[in-house]
Amino acid sequence: MHAPLNPAARDAGPAAVSSTPIPYQNPFPPHARPEILWPDISRCAESEWVPQSEDVAFRPLCFSASQGYFVNLLRVRKSGVLSRHYHASPVHAYVLKGRWYYLEHDWVAEEGSYVMEPPGETHTLIVPDDVPEMITLFHVTGAYVYVDPLGKPEGVEDVFTKIAHAQKYYEKVGLGRDYVDRFIR
Repeated sequence: MHAPLNPAARDAGPAAVSSTPIPYQNPFPPHARPEILWPDISRCAESEWVPQSEDVAFRPLCFSASQGYFVNLLRVRKSGVLSRHYHASPVHAYVLKGRWYYLEHDWVAEEGSYVMEPPGETHTLIVPDDVPEMITLFHVTGAYVYVDPLGKPEGVEDVFTKIAHAQKYYEKVGLGRDYVDRFIR
């Protein structure tokens, strides 16, 4: 049981700002995992890109097995239909290179664009013919359900399938199955 806060401390507001920077002095919680820092996500080894299909790969940034989300870079080096999918949870995207759009919408996500895809969205991702490479950072909560044009499920992708796929690939290329652990929180 935690002791109640001293009423004076509770009402004191934020601590005064000091001109001398002092790091936090207490230990982190015992079960807290360390942060993830990828200093330059635009420059990573080719071996870290996990192939999904010909000319489509992802680079994991974070797999949150406890929260049910993943963050990755998606790289596409072909034009045309990439996928049609539905998601029951939100997806956030930031376009780093190239552009893409959904057949179901009248906008184009270009370099520098941010897209929030709300739960319940079903859309068909297209990379235009004149885009040699598209790279987008995606933060996916829950799962993608791949569907046909009438909504019949054809496959599912979530944090657990992404982890399993990455483990298999990293083992195959010699980085080791446990290489994926650096992405898991």
